[in-house]
Amino acid sequence: MTRFLPEKKATVNLLTIFAAVTFGLQVLTLFFLFFQGLAIHNLSNRKPPNFVQIFEGAGSTNNTEHEPEMISQFVSQTMAAMFDWAGTLPANTIEDATNPKPDTGVSILTSIGATKKVPTTSWIASFALSEDFRQGFLTQIAEMIPVDLFTKNTNQEITTRLVIQRVYPPQKIATNRWRVGLVANIVQLRRADNKKVLIPFNKDFLVRSVDAFEHPLENTNQITELQKTVYKLRERKLEIYEVNNLCLTDAYDNINSQSNRCGMLNSNSFTQ
Repeated sequence: MTRFLPEKKATVNLLTIFAAVTFGLQVLTLFFLFFQGLAIHNLSNRKPPNFVQIFEGAGSTNNTEHEPEMISQFVSQTMAAMFDWAGTLPANTIEDATNPKPDTGVSILTSIGATKKVPTTSWIASFALSEDFRQGFLTQIAEMIPVDLFTKNTNQEITTRLVIQRVYPPQKIATNRWRVGLVANIVQLRRADNKKVLIPFNKDFLVRSVDAFEHPLENTNQITELQKTVYKLRERKLEIYEVNNLCLTDAYDNINSQSNRCGMLNSNSFTQ
């Protein structure tokens, strides 16, 4: 049969295609925003990594554990600095090392309301202690300071340092908490006649890991060398929160033995 009407060709509706593509893109966008929001939520609830300083100055992302050697060094270095009383300021430059500046001390308020001075090195090292323990420790330091430490009379000058004989390996007592035994002597030397006085310093330190924060100033040139030293000290993310007298009658290496803890540190003296 002869066909009088031409066959009608199928036409493509561009508006329909545009609408379908737009709808597909919106669905993909919704999925993307959903997963992005979920990722941001998980990130906000995640505990930040605890970067701890290691000996080479690099960092570790271990959140829960510190190297035992680092914990032992933290205790020994903190106490060595605490009892480094040379009557001069810490050297920050080569000039300071060759020509030390006299230390006039840092004034602190004791527990009885009196104002006393402690060496600058002790004041800096005290930031390795917990805040609730730091003030009492500095007060005892102030009670031990020789009266002529901050004088310029070299004939009466007395220097003090800590001679460490042994640092016991850290014993883990709880999560992120350790105890470290230290056997040492506080050695006081009078330069006029080289007379030495040895004071036993055998202590049991309780250490815990803490968070640390960078200095609030973006421009590091705006903070003093003293502030930089304090922030550097807190970068170790460790602090001493308790000190007990160390009893040497039992083997300290026996982790189950508690008899070597001879009691809390006497409030009147480090050496009792």
